[in-house]
Amino acid sequence: MAQISPEVKKSIITRNLQEVLGDDKMTSILKERDLRIYWGTATTGKPHVAYFVPMSKIADFLKAGCEVTILFADLHAYLDNMKAPWSLLELRTKYYEAVIKAMLTSIGVPLDKLKFVQGTQYQLSKEYTLDVYKLSSVVTQHDAKKAGAEVVKQVEYPLLSGLLYPGLQALDEEYLKCDAQFGGVDQRKIFTFAEKYLPALGYEKRIHLMNPMVPGLAGGKMSSSEEDSKIDLLDTPAAVKKKLKRAFCEPGNIQDNGLLSFVKHVLFSLFKEGEGFQISRKPENGGDLCFNTYDDLEKAFAEQSLHPGDLKSAVEFYINKLLEPIRKEFENPELKKLSEAAYPSGKTNGLAKQKSNTPADVEDGPHRLDIRVGKVVEAKKHPDADTLYALQIDVGEPVPRSVVSGLANFVPLESMQDRLVAVLCNLKPSKMRGIESKGMVLCTSNTEHTEVEPILVPEDCSAGEKITVEGYSGNPDEQLNPKKKIWEKLQADLKTNSDGEAVWKDNFLLTPNGQKILSRLANCSIK
Repeated sequence: MAQISPEVKKSIITRNLQEVLGDDKMTSILKERDLRIYWGTATTGKPHVAYFVPMSKIADFLKAGCEVTILFADLHAYLDNMKAPWSLLELRTKYYEAVIKAMLTSIGVPLDKLKFVQGTQYQLSKEYTLDVYKLSSVVTQHDAKKAGAEVVKQVEYPLLSGLLYPGLQALDEEYLKCDAQFGGVDQRKIFTFAEKYLPALGYEKRIHLMNPMVPGLAGGKMSSSEEDSKIDLLDTPAAVKKKLKRAFCEPGNIQDNGLLSFVKHVLFSLFKEGEGFQISRKPENGGDLCFNTYDDLEKAFAEQSLHPGDLKSAVEFYINKLLEPIRKEFENPELKKLSEAAYPSGKTNGLAKQKSNTPADVEDGPHRLDIRVGKVVEAKKHPDADTLYALQIDVGEPVPRSVVSGLANFVPLESMQDRLVAVLCNLKPSKMRGIESKGMVLCTSNTEHTEVEPILVPEDCSAGEKITVEGYSGNPDEQLNPKKKIWEKLQADLKTNSDGEAVWKDNFLLTPNGQKILSRLANCSIK
């Protein structure tokens, strides 16, 4: 490779970025040596086509001679409100590594020039742990919460783990010995947090390189948890066509257009010299077009001389061209098995057949349920109903919740005191014989309704911990709308299997530690 000047290297490193913090420092380093950059990804939801945006920048960094480290941030995935359950963490990390290597190979990036690191390989060391404690002694709660506001899942009662997240990401810069960290502009607050607090531990301030956020197919941010907003890397050509057909692409609108953004930040950065963006059209529609620069393409779309349907058709061709090597890679039986194990609610029969994952299925997924571990701190008979208990349950809030439960004919009162139960917390409060109930104790019952008992929560759980459904992530509704009968729809698939394990559509209900929720009653509904 011909020698590249520091100025050209800097131009390649910074092209298409939205913002750079530490520009002068980068200029200074490049005069002496090549830059050391790291990019990290938390191993949560499945990577999708928007991941080609950072991949294409990694290709740029390598062209500029940079030393690049890719961090599979498995511990971060768990700390971010347990988006990846502990039981699935290792599997998802392996999936990320396999699929990201396949993506890089698809765009011609040599893997031998990259370093791949798993977060828990060093984040559990004595030295790193001590630095976490040191950092916690100087960081305020306000700054930690503010830093993670755009990245860490925000909930009404945040777990301490989410406050630790920004500090760990800051420390990664030191432990990976990088000059610069690369990420999306949504990570800016974490980057400025690192610039403020790393020097407090005696470590140097790093450079920060930020990509713009690419709009999703439906407009807005492209998200792993919003099925309509993204194309999965293993989607079939038919699925790609279907999603692009539904994609938001208003004639002349270049502001919130996920298709144009993808062309700009991925395709044009990958085109070889002299290669342009090809659009095939019938002669009666004006014939084929070729745009040699993105600006020309954007101008044509803004002036409406390029129809949204023709843009979609061209993008479909290029996306399938990028995805085909990845699909072929994942025809390997072992990788198919890995994909299904890491994301149990995803594909069930390789690439040819997909499990039902329609927009309605995603919208009404079990992630909408706010199920928490509760501890009964007070149990009394309801004064006006022999079949009801009036309970006070600690669900991790400042004040215990009042919950009325119809267990009086099935569970002795004394066995309810101090018992751990699973509580559905986002039903609309209702009065039951004069006492307001702000939740529901989830129970199993047989078909004759002669046996009813609370599902079993492991004894080492704590009040307020979230119970999730394996393979599903997302924010629960603040309150389930009773008119839309969301709970009734989801409850129909909530049951115990033949082994007495609590499941939703065969996906296990899990504690934060990955333990299964059980019941003495098998093959029963949960409600």
